[in-house]
Amino acid sequence: MAYGRGGRRLMGPLLAVNSVVYLILVGLAGWSLDKYIDGHQNHPHLGGNPSTIFLLIYALIAGVIGACSVFLGFAHLHVWNNVSLASATTSAVISWGVTALAFGGFWYRLVCKQITMGGHRGKRLQTLEAFIAISGVSQLLYLLLLHASMFSSSYGPSYSG
Repeated sequence: MAYGRGGRRLMGPLLAVNSVVYLILVGLAGWSLDKYIDGHQNHPHLGGNPSTIFLLIYALIAGVIGACSVFLGFAHLHVWNNVSLASATTSAVISWGVTALAFGGFWYRLVCKQITMGGHRGKRLQTLEAFIAISGVSQLLYLLLLHASMFSSSYGPSYSG
């Protein structure tokens, strides 16, 4: 197997999935935040409870940072060297951290709090909650794939230079 071909073959489809997930996440969070700010909390597709506004803000931030991470991931996929690996890994760690914070960090669990508080949660809000969970898992897989080169050079450029 050629140098770094294993990770490169897996990274393209994973980045494509991540880009679709983050675009849907940004779209749903942006629409919901717009409706929420306009005072349409009783919209049949929105609903919510007191934690909804925080969920929407963090979901929008996580989606934008995730989209930037995907952009740097595609740049790394194109260049495939140590320098691009560093920038792709850094942005992936930050993106995963913010997404994990939006889903359910140690103290500040937004999606988890949103679900446990209950109340009327519309279909789009439930879909947003699901996409936050999906984006967290897919970003973690992408992050693990970026770090796989630490264990075998067949997965990509190594950190040693």
